[in-house]
Amino acid sequence: MLKRILVSRYLFHKGVNWHNIMSIMEQITLDRLTGLIAFAKAAALGSYSAAARELGISPSAVSKSIARLEQQLGIPLFIRTTRSLRLTHEGEGLREHAMRLLQEAEEIQQAAISTRNGPAGILRVAAPYPIGVHVLAPALVIFRARHPALAVDLRIRDQMADLVAEGIDIAIRVGDLPNSRLISRHLAPHRICAFAAPAYLARKGTPTRPEELARHDCVNFRFQSSGQALRWPFSVDGELLEIAPDAGIVADVSDVVASIVIAGGGIGIMPTYLAATHVMRGELVPVMPRLAVTRANITALWPKSRRASPNVRAFLGLLDEVFTAPPRWDALIDGFGGDEGNG
Repeated sequence: MLKRILVSRYLFHKGVNWHNIMSIMEQITLDRLTGLIAFAKAAALGSYSAAARELGISPSAVSKSIARLEQQLGIPLFIRTTRSLRLTHEGEGLREHAMRLLQEAEEIQQAAISTRNGPAGILRVAAPYPIGVHVLAPALVIFRARHPALAVDLRIRDQMADLVAEGIDIAIRVGDLPNSRLISRHLAPHRICAFAAPAYLARKGTPTRPEELARHDCVNFRFQSSGQALRWPFSVDGELLEIAPDAGIVADVSDVVASIVIAGGGIGIMPTYLAATHVMRGELVPVMPRLAVTRANITALWPKSRRASPNVRAFLGLLDEVFTAPPRWDALIDGFGGDEGNG
């Protein structure tokens, strides 16, 4: 029945009249439909293994399904090597149509989920590492207590996920968002500030202006995507000042930077939501908090097919509680601000 609904809706949208749809339907086997879905997943995710994980089957099953589809269609869809998986010219031409089919399957599934009385099943959430660890993970305990029939599959990643291809219900992102047909909601500013351990400041002194950092040990963050070290931004007299500190230690994971700073390794810069727990424990102290800068926004994204999902609505309610205005972590850091650094 699912196959017939998917194919008939697709053919109707393509302009095929209903008189001819049934005869066409008889030529489309369930095996071919399965192959198209496997092809769409592999094309979107870039590997058979990733497609297999999303479909809950083995990589060999995906490979065999796509091989049968290629044989049935009489065209090669992928160029496969030991290191890569690339679409052929024919595969590129089929990809958009297969993705539409996958979208139809998602919409049918979500239409069924929306008829439930409450949240149930599995909610797949994607989030970058620091937000997943420091913001979402503690809140999920409360969420599960409220909705015991709803399991959460939290996927930690810094790359932008293909929500439809990976079956993601809702994603949390930081920074500029690409143009898309996804629904979005602003959650909070992504604010970064300098921090140090109290023992380090007692030993080395507390800087009140960015130029004083030249006399301090600095711990910097390097972006894994570009390999570039973070330029430290400060708001000085209403203008943005960026400096490249002479860092004795550089790490490409924000929690590693925090651990080094907590151990007394120097001054580091990090998101306020990451540092807040350590500030409350007395392990970190904000440095020049009045000069802290909002670098981007934290945003929630979800496919249009999820707009009526009780699972997504329930999670959005949790996000509204977690990302307050102003966020509790920013309010904590602001409480340390004095009159330093603005003159």
